[in-house]
Amino acid sequence: MESIYYVLTWACHRRCKHCYDTRFRPYVRDALEDVLVESDTHFERVIANLPSTMIYQDPKNLTPEGKPEERIGRIILAGGEVLIDPVRERIFYPALDALNAKYGKGGVNISIQTTGDLVTPKILDEMLERNVWMIAIAGMDDFHVGMEGDKRLPLMEKLTDMFDTAGMQPVPEASTGRDYLTEKGPFYFFFGAQPDQWIGELWPRGRAWENSLTKADMNTNFCARHSGGRNFLNHGMAGSEVAIEPDGSVFPCCLKTKVPIGNVAEEPLIDILESLKGHPVFEALNEGAPDRMGLSQGWSEEKFHQASHTELPNGTPFANLCIGCDKFHEEVMEPVIRDLTKKRRMARASQPI
Repeated sequence: MESIYYVLTWACHRRCKHCYDTRFRPYVRDALEDVLVESDTHFERVIANLPSTMIYQDPKNLTPEGKPEERIGRIILAGGEVLIDPVRERIFYPALDALNAKYGKGGVNISIQTTGDLVTPKILDEMLERNVWMIAIAGMDDFHVGMEGDKRLPLMEKLTDMFDTAGMQPVPEASTGRDYLTEKGPFYFFFGAQPDQWIGELWPRGRAWENSLTKADMNTNFCARHSGGRNFLNHGMAGSEVAIEPDGSVFPCCLKTKVPIGNVAEEPLIDILESLKGHPVFEALNEGAPDRMGLSQGWSEEKFHQASHTELPNGTPFANLCIGCDKFHEEVMEPVIRDLTKKRRMARASQPI
Protein backbone atom coordinates (compact mmCIF):
# COMPACT_ATOMS: atom_id res chain seq x y z
CA MET A 1 0.00 0.00 0.00
CA GLU A 2 1.07 3.58 -0.34
CA SER A 3 0.29 4.45 3.27
CA ILE A 4 -0.87 2.93 6.55
CA TYR A 5 -1.69 5.28 9.41
CA TYR A 6 -1.22 3.27 12.61
CA VAL A 7 -2.18 4.84 15.93
CA LEU A 8 -0.05 2.96 18.43
CA THR A 9 -1.53 4.45 21.58
CA TRP A 10 -4.24 6.72 22.96
CA ALA A 11 -1.84 8.04 25.59
CA CYS A 12 -0.82 11.65 25.13
CA HIS A 13 0.64 14.40 27.30
CA ARG A 14 -1.86 16.91 25.90
CA ARG A 15 -5.62 17.29 25.85
CA CYS A 16 -6.03 19.60 22.86
CA LYS A 17 -9.40 21.28 22.41
CA HIS A 18 -9.46 20.50 18.68
CA CYS A 19 -8.34 16.85 18.78
CA TYR A 20 -10.29 14.51 16.54
CA ASP A 21 -10.60 11.78 19.20
CA THR A 22 -11.38 12.25 22.88
CA ARG A 23 -9.35 9.14 23.73
CA PHE A 24 -6.12 11.04 23.01
CA ARG A 25 -5.32 12.45 26.46
CA PRO A 26 -3.14 11.97 29.54
CA TYR A 27 -3.68 8.76 31.53
CA VAL A 28 -2.36 7.91 34.97
CA ARG A 29 -1.93 4.81 37.13
CA ASP A 30 -4.36 1.96 36.28
CA ALA A 31 -5.89 3.87 33.38
CA LEU A 32 -2.44 4.33 31.81
CA GLU A 33 -1.64 0.66 32.28
CA ASP A 34 -4.90 -0.32 30.57
CA VAL A 35 -3.99 1.84 27.58
CA LEU A 36 -0.48 0.39 27.42
CA VAL A 37 -1.80 -3.18 27.67
CA GLU A 38 -4.21 -2.54 24.79
CA SER A 39 -1.26 -1.47 22.63
CA ASP A 40 1.36 -4.03 23.58
CA THR A 41 -1.17 -6.87 23.46
CA HIS A 42 -1.97 -6.15 19.83
CA PHE A 43 0.91 -4.45 17.99
CA GLU A 44 2.85 -7.61 17.14
CA ARG A 45 -0.24 -9.28 15.64
CA VAL A 46 -1.20 -6.09 13.81
CA ILE A 47 2.23 -5.83 12.21
CA ALA A 48 2.21 -9.54 11.35
CA ASN A 49 -1.08 -9.03 9.49
CA LEU A 50 0.06 -6.00 7.50
CA PRO A 51 0.80 -6.57 3.78
CA SER A 52 3.82 -8.75 3.07
CA THR A 53 5.21 -5.96 0.91
CA MET A 54 4.76 -2.19 1.00
CA ILE A 55 5.76 -1.78 -2.65
CA TYR A 56 3.06 -0.05 -4.68
CA GLN A 57 2.67 1.10 -8.28
CA ASP A 58 2.25 4.73 -9.29
CA PRO A 59 0.61 5.14 -12.74
CA LYS A 60 1.29 8.89 -12.68
CA ASN A 61 5.02 8.18 -12.84
CA LEU A 62 6.11 5.81 -15.57
CA THR A 63 9.33 3.93 -16.23
CA PRO A 64 11.14 4.37 -19.57
CA GLU A 65 9.24 1.26 -20.68
CA GLY A 66 5.93 3.01 -19.98
CA LYS A 67 5.05 0.94 -16.93
CA PRO A 68 3.97 2.39 -13.55
CA GLU A 69 6.89 3.05 -11.26
CA GLU A 70 7.25 0.82 -8.24
CA ARG A 71 7.61 2.83 -5.06
CA ILE A 72 8.10 2.13 -1.37
CA GLY A 73 5.03 2.72 0.79
CA ARG A 74 4.85 4.44 4.17
CA ILE A 75 3.78 3.27 7.59
CA ILE A 76 3.02 6.24 9.82
CA LEU A 77 3.28 5.55 13.54
CA ALA A 78 1.36 8.02 15.63
CA GLY A 79 -0.51 8.56 18.86
CA GLY A 80 -1.36 10.16 21.12
CA GLU A 81 2.28 10.75 21.67
CA VAL A 82 4.63 7.87 20.93
CA LEU A 83 7.57 9.50 22.72
CA ILE A 84 6.18 9.70 26.26
CA ASP A 85 8.26 7.51 28.54
CA PRO A 86 6.12 4.40 29.03
CA VAL A 87 5.01 4.29 25.38
CA ARG A 88 8.43 4.92 23.84
CA GLU A 89 10.30 2.00 25.38
CA ARG A 90 7.44 -0.44 25.81
CA ILE A 91 5.59 -0.04 22.51
CA PHE A 92 7.08 2.44 20.05
CA TYR A 93 10.65 1.08 19.83
CA PRO A 94 9.49 -2.57 19.77
CA ALA A 95 7.04 -1.68 16.99
CA LEU A 96 9.88 -0.09 15.00
CA ASP A 97 11.97 -3.21 15.54
CA ALA A 98 9.08 -5.43 14.42
CA LEU A 99 8.58 -3.39 11.23
CA ASN A 100 12.28 -3.57 10.43
CA ALA A 101 12.24 -7.32 11.00
CA LYS A 102 9.21 -7.73 8.71
CA TYR A 103 10.24 -5.49 5.81
CA GLY A 104 14.01 -5.14 6.18
CA LYS A 105 15.92 -1.92 5.71
CA GLY A 106 14.58 -0.11 2.67
CA GLY A 107 11.44 -2.24 2.41
CA VAL A 108 9.20 0.36 3.98
CA ASN A 109 9.40 4.07 4.73
CA ILE A 110 8.68 4.51 8.41
CA SER A 111 7.28 7.89 9.37
CA ILE A 112 6.36 9.07 12.85
CA GLN A 113 4.18 11.86 14.14
CA THR A 114 5.06 13.66 17.35
CA THR A 115 4.37 17.00 18.95
CA GLY A 116 8.14 17.52 18.98
CA ASP A 117 8.53 18.90 22.48
CA LEU A 118 9.76 15.53 23.79
CA VAL A 119 12.41 14.99 21.11
CA THR A 120 15.98 14.97 22.44
CA PRO A 121 19.25 14.23 20.60
CA LYS A 122 19.34 10.81 22.28
CA ILE A 123 15.78 9.92 21.28
CA LEU A 124 16.41 11.24 17.78
CA ASP A 125 19.47 8.99 17.44
CA GLU A 126 17.46 6.02 18.70
CA MET A 127 14.77 6.63 16.09
CA LEU A 128 17.24 7.07 13.24
CA GLU A 129 19.08 3.92 14.30
CA ARG A 130 15.75 2.14 13.80
CA ASN A 131 15.47 3.41 10.22
CA VAL A 132 12.89 6.14 10.76
CA TRP A 133 12.53 7.81 7.36
CA MET A 134 10.52 10.86 8.33
CA ILE A 135 9.63 12.78 11.47
CA ALA A 136 6.47 14.88 11.19
CA ILE A 137 6.09 17.51 13.90
CA ALA A 138 2.37 17.97 14.46
CA GLY A 139 0.63 20.70 16.40
CA MET A 140 2.21 23.72 14.76
CA ASP A 141 -1.04 25.65 14.96
CA ASP A 142 -2.94 28.09 17.13
CA PHE A 143 -5.05 25.37 18.77
CA HIS A 144 -2.12 23.97 20.76
CA VAL A 145 -1.46 25.76 24.02
CA GLY A 146 1.90 27.51 23.82
CA MET A 147 2.10 27.11 20.04
CA GLU A 148 0.01 30.12 19.07
CA GLY A 149 1.52 32.34 16.38
CA ASP A 150 5.18 33.13 16.90
CA LYS A 151 5.25 31.18 20.18
CA ARG A 152 5.99 28.02 18.22
CA LEU A 153 9.07 29.46 16.52
CA PRO A 154 11.56 28.67 19.34
CA LEU A 155 10.56 24.98 19.32
CA MET A 156 10.72 24.86 15.53
CA GLU A 157 14.17 26.47 15.53
CA LYS A 158 15.42 24.11 18.26
CA LEU A 159 14.17 21.05 16.40
CA THR A 160 15.48 22.28 13.04
CA ASP A 161 18.97 22.65 14.52
CA MET A 162 18.71 19.18 16.08
CA PHE A 163 17.51 17.57 12.85
CA ASP A 164 20.08 19.33 10.68
CA THR A 165 22.87 18.28 13.05
CA ALA A 166 21.69 14.67 12.76
CA GLY A 167 21.91 14.84 8.95
CA MET A 168 18.18 15.06 8.27
CA GLN A 169 16.66 17.18 5.51
CA PRO A 170 13.49 19.26 5.42
CA VAL A 171 10.89 17.86 3.04
CA PRO A 172 11.70 19.69 -0.21
CA GLU A 173 9.21 22.14 -1.67
CA ALA A 174 7.34 20.95 -4.74
CA SER A 175 8.86 23.87 -6.66
CA THR A 176 12.30 22.23 -6.38
CA GLY A 177 11.21 19.43 -8.70
CA ARG A 178 12.43 16.80 -6.24
CA ASP A 179 10.24 13.80 -5.53
CA TYR A 180 11.09 13.02 -1.92
CA LEU A 181 8.90 9.91 -1.98
CA THR A 182 11.64 8.26 -4.03
CA GLU A 183 14.47 9.43 -1.76
CA LYS A 184 15.97 7.69 1.26
CA GLY A 185 15.81 10.67 3.61
CA PRO A 186 15.66 10.97 6.52
CA PHE A 187 13.31 13.94 6.34
CA TYR A 188 11.42 16.21 8.70
CA PHE A 189 8.59 18.67 8.37
CA PHE A 190 6.22 20.76 10.50
CA PHE A 191 2.45 20.94 10.14
CA GLY A 192 -0.70 21.84 12.01
CA ALA A 193 -4.42 22.45 11.74
CA GLN A 194 -4.14 25.87 10.17
CA PRO A 195 -7.05 27.28 8.13
CA ASP A 196 -5.15 27.03 4.82
CA GLN A 197 -4.08 23.41 5.30
CA TRP A 198 -5.85 20.14 4.49
CA ILE A 199 -7.43 19.75 7.92
CA GLY A 200 -8.01 23.46 8.38
CA GLU A 201 -11.80 23.10 8.75
CA LEU A 202 -11.24 20.45 11.45
CA TRP A 203 -12.90 17.07 11.26
CA PRO A 204 -16.35 16.84 12.93
CA ARG A 205 -14.97 14.46 15.48
CA GLY A 206 -13.77 14.25 19.09
CA ARG A 207 -13.15 17.44 21.01
CA ALA A 208 -13.29 19.50 17.82
CA TRP A 209 -16.94 18.43 17.75
CA GLU A 210 -17.57 18.75 21.48
CA ASN A 211 -16.15 22.28 21.42
CA SER A 212 -18.07 23.22 18.23
CA LEU A 213 -14.83 24.12 16.44
CA THR A 214 -15.32 22.40 13.09
CA LYS A 215 -15.92 24.78 10.19
CA ALA A 216 -16.75 22.11 7.61
CA ASP A 217 -19.93 22.29 5.54
CA MET A 218 -21.67 20.29 2.83
CA ASN A 219 -19.05 21.37 0.30
CA THR A 220 -16.26 19.93 2.46
CA ASN A 221 -15.76 16.37 1.25
CA PHE A 222 -13.12 14.95 3.59
CA CYS A 223 -13.67 11.54 1.99
CA ALA A 224 -12.15 12.74 -1.28
CA ARG A 225 -9.08 14.26 0.38
CA HIS A 226 -5.79 12.75 1.46
CA SER A 227 -6.45 10.37 4.38
CA GLY A 228 -10.11 10.18 3.42
CA GLY A 229 -11.77 7.04 2.11
CA ARG A 230 -10.86 7.59 -1.55
CA ASN A 231 -8.67 4.77 -2.96
CA PHE A 232 -8.52 2.83 0.31
CA LEU A 233 -9.42 -0.42 -1.48
CA ASN A 234 -6.72 -0.03 -4.13
CA HIS A 235 -3.95 -1.77 -2.25
CA GLY A 236 -0.83 -2.04 -4.33
CA MET A 237 -1.58 1.25 -6.08
CA ALA A 238 -0.84 4.90 -5.40
CA GLY A 239 -3.35 6.60 -3.13
CA SER A 240 -4.22 3.55 -1.05
CA GLU A 241 -4.33 4.21 2.69
CA VAL A 242 -6.10 2.85 5.77
CA ALA A 243 -6.09 3.84 9.43
CA ILE A 244 -5.55 1.40 12.31
CA GLU A 245 -6.33 1.83 16.03
CA PRO A 246 -4.31 0.35 18.92
CA ASP A 247 -6.57 -2.72 19.18
CA GLY A 248 -6.22 -3.43 15.46
CA SER A 249 -9.55 -1.95 14.33
CA VAL A 250 -9.11 -0.76 10.76
CA PHE A 251 -10.94 2.07 9.01
CA PRO A 252 -11.05 3.36 5.43
CA CYS A 253 -10.12 6.88 6.57
CA CYS A 254 -8.37 8.67 9.41
CA LEU A 255 -11.65 10.33 10.37
CA LYS A 256 -13.05 6.84 10.95
CA THR A 257 -16.39 5.44 9.99
CA LYS A 258 -18.75 4.63 12.86
CA VAL A 259 -18.01 0.93 12.42
CA PRO A 260 -14.53 -0.48 11.64
CA ILE A 261 -14.26 -2.55 8.47
CA GLY A 262 -12.34 -5.27 10.30
CA ASN A 263 -9.60 -5.94 12.80
CA VAL A 264 -5.98 -6.39 11.70
CA ALA A 265 -5.02 -8.04 14.98
CA GLU A 266 -7.33 -10.89 13.97
CA GLU A 267 -6.96 -11.20 10.19
CA PRO A 268 -4.71 -10.00 7.36
CA LEU A 269 -5.36 -6.48 6.11
CA ILE A 270 -5.36 -7.56 2.46
CA ASP A 271 -8.02 -10.20 3.17
CA ILE A 272 -10.25 -7.51 4.66
CA LEU A 273 -9.81 -5.17 1.71
CA GLU A 274 -10.27 -7.90 -0.89
CA SER A 275 -13.55 -8.95 0.73
CA LEU A 276 -14.92 -5.41 0.33
CA LYS A 277 -14.07 -4.99 -3.33
CA GLY A 278 -17.15 -4.90 -5.52
CA HIS A 279 -19.47 -4.07 -2.63
CA PRO A 280 -21.42 -0.94 -3.67
CA VAL A 281 -21.07 0.75 -0.28
CA PHE A 282 -17.32 0.42 -0.10
CA GLU A 283 -16.79 1.12 -3.78
CA ALA A 284 -18.56 4.47 -3.26
CA LEU A 285 -16.22 5.24 -0.35
CA ASN A 286 -13.32 4.18 -2.53
CA GLU A 287 -14.43 6.74 -5.11
CA GLY A 288 -14.58 9.47 -2.47
CA ALA A 289 -18.35 9.74 -2.93
CA PRO A 290 -19.86 8.99 0.49
CA ASP A 291 -23.30 10.29 -0.48
CA ARG A 292 -23.54 7.37 -2.95
CA MET A 293 -22.77 4.74 -0.31
CA GLY A 294 -26.38 3.92 0.40
CA LEU A 295 -27.77 3.58 -3.13
CA SER A 296 -27.79 -0.21 -2.88
CA GLN A 297 -29.24 -0.08 0.64
CA GLY A 298 -32.28 2.13 0.01
CA TRP A 299 -30.54 5.42 0.81
CA SER A 300 -30.79 7.89 -2.05
CA GLU A 301 -28.32 10.75 -2.32
CA GLU A 302 -31.14 13.05 -1.19
CA LYS A 303 -31.74 10.96 1.92
CA PHE A 304 -28.02 10.90 2.64
CA HIS A 305 -27.83 14.69 2.34
CA GLN A 306 -30.82 15.06 4.66
CA ALA A 307 -29.11 12.79 7.18
CA SER A 308 -26.01 14.97 6.97
CA HIS A 309 -27.74 17.85 8.79
CA THR A 310 -27.55 18.26 12.54
CA GLU A 311 -26.51 20.81 15.17
CA LEU A 312 -23.18 21.44 16.82
CA PRO A 313 -23.18 21.06 20.61
CA ASN A 314 -23.47 24.85 20.90
CA GLY A 315 -26.72 24.76 18.93
CA THR A 316 -25.36 26.04 15.63
CA PRO A 317 -26.86 24.31 12.55
CA PHE A 318 -24.26 22.06 10.93
CA ALA A 319 -24.14 19.89 7.83
CA ASN A 320 -21.36 17.71 6.47
CA LEU A 321 -21.17 14.40 4.60
CA CYS A 322 -19.36 12.79 7.55
CA ILE A 323 -22.53 13.18 9.61
CA GLY A 324 -24.53 11.36 6.95
CA CYS A 325 -21.86 8.66 6.85
CA ASP A 326 -22.13 8.22 10.62
CA LYS A 327 -25.91 7.87 10.54
CA PHE A 328 -25.77 5.49 7.59
CA HIS A 329 -23.30 3.24 9.39
CA GLU A 330 -25.32 3.33 12.60
CA GLU A 331 -28.58 2.41 10.86
CA VAL A 332 -27.40 0.10 8.09
CA MET A 333 -23.79 -1.02 8.07
CA GLU A 334 -23.12 -2.73 11.40
CA PRO A 335 -24.86 -6.04 10.46
CA VAL A 336 -23.45 -5.83 6.92
CA ILE A 337 -19.88 -5.55 8.19
CA ARG A 338 -20.50 -8.23 10.80
CA ASP A 339 -21.69 -10.59 8.05
CA LEU A 340 -18.66 -9.85 5.87
CA THR A 341 -16.36 -10.53 8.83
CA LYS A 342 -18.14 -13.85 9.51
CA LYS A 343 -17.74 -14.90 5.88
CA ARG A 344 -14.01 -14.16 5.95
CA ARG A 345 -13.64 -16.13 9.17
CA MET A 346 -15.45 -19.12 7.65
CA ALA A 347 -13.35 -18.92 4.50
CA ARG A 348 -10.13 -18.99 6.53
CA ALA A 349 -11.40 -21.92 8.61
CA SER A 350 -12.11 -23.94 5.47
CA GLN A 351 -8.61 -23.49 4.08
CA PRO A 352 -6.24 -26.48 4.47
CA ILE A 353 -3.60 -26.07 7.15
